[in-house]
Amino acid sequence: MARLKTAYLAAIFLFLYAPIGVLIAQSFNESKYRGHWTGFTLKWYESLFENEEILDALSNTLSIGFLSAAIATVLGLVTCLALREVGKKWRAMFMSVANVPILNADIVTGISLMLLFIGLGMRLGYDSILLAHVVFNVPYVILCIMPQLMALDKSSYEAALDLGASPFKAFTSVVMPELRPSIFAGFLLAFTMSADDFIITYFTRGAGVHTLPTAIYSQLKLGIHPEMYALSTLVFFAVLIFVVLFAANRKKLNAEVL
Repeated sequence: MARLKTAYLAAIFLFLYAPIGVLIAQSFNESKYRGHWTGFTLKWYESLFENEEILDALSNTLSIGFLSAAIATVLGLVTCLALREVGKKWRAMFMSVANVPILNADIVTGISLMLLFIGLGMRLGYDSILLAHVVFNVPYVILCIMPQLMALDKSSYEAALDLGASPFKAFTSVVMPELRPSIFAGFLLAFTMSADDFIITYFTRGAGVHTLPTAIYSQLKLGIHPEMYALSTLVFFAVLIFVVLFAANRKKLNAEVL
């Protein structure tokens, strides 16, 4: 039975990571044709850092992702704090409305935002993408923060006020440490959704502005260049390193608490 479980887990991991392994191998393949290995090379990585179009798309993806996630996290936190003070009926109604953008089709959201920006006389480009990403990221942040905020006991915050702390000091010293995990989770989720988005970005980006998803899509007509394999490999290892560091720090923090 133990061997069967091990074989099953190995099959699952193979199914999940075999495509990534092929991608990594292809990024070192001297031939740009898939499935035809002609030798080891690093030329695609060298070409990657010389390709201004891809680097601009990567820069836009990272900057829009971080900015939209940061703005959405602040807006989501303020919204959650406001919702906590209203009645259950109004809170439930607002949460239902806030969930609509999550359930709504991306193409509907993308077209509606595009028409809104054009109607307001706004030129489609970097700013319109940023605003669009903030709009669809806020509900995800609310979903991350709201449950933990509702589970907090108000007595600690009120005790801090009774001891002479200002409302801001009481909030930053008592409430924020408790909400930090959910705030961080909301930020990461928002950044991931922003970096991965294609449809909404496609409708709101305008001409000459690309993120990585739209840049890759624009290359499909001529075939994906191996530089994208190199970039995907670097992104994968960057995420892997981040996950390992995060897990190690969380384990260290848990050990300190215990």
